[in-house]
Amino acid sequence: MTMTITNVRHGALLGLALLLCMGSASAQMFKWVDANGKTHFTDTPQPSNAKPVAVQNTASAPQDTAGLPYALANAMRKAPVTLYTDSGCTGCDAGRSYLRGRGIPYAEKTVKSQAELDQLKAAGGDGSLPFITVGSAKMAGFDAGRWDSMLSSAQYPATKMLPANYQFSAATSAAPSAPKAAEPNREAQRRAAEEQAAREQPATREPSATAPPGFRF
Repeated sequence: MTMTITNVRHGALLGLALLLCMGSASAQMFKWVDANGKTHFTDTPQPSNAKPVAVQNTASAPQDTAGLPYALANAMRKAPVTLYTDSGCTGCDAGRSYLRGRGIPYAEKTVKSQAELDQLKAAGGDGSLPFITVGSAKMAGFDAGRWDSMLSSAQYPATKMLPANYQFSAATSAAPSAPKAAEPNREAQRRAAEEQAAREQPATREPSATAPPGFRF
């Protein structure tokens, strides 16, 4: 009788462990890229012919996470959001409004010049705007449903959690110009030139009071 109770207990524990493992596996999310370059988020492993997705190093997010709820700050660190836009772009305006309405902090990069377009393409864009990146996931054009899926897969909160006084960052150039070298101090240059000329001029000595008339050193 004792052996039977022990076996039943062991069987129940084993069954519970199997259920927990199955639940954990079903909750896992897989990210992969198909032959057309499209990123997929599924609860099943990627096909054998899918391209692996590189893990992006996001040790430092483009926005400050201080004072934000943990869930939001954690998502920002793991998958920062960057939005590429241009003026007069209806989709860009819609995308910006969507991100702000959902409470998603993002870095906005403007694309107006060839250098900025080159940076857009380097980020994975094809020249179409708006273009959004959420960590390593990318998409051209605004589609609220697909943007929502990308953000949810990156574990961004489904509801707005930003503090009431939060200020979104201003847009910056996608290709910021290098800082100009400081203009030389012209007065310092003039003094240096005079000192150099004085050093190169032959030295002359005044005749001694006891030297014969007309004598020169």
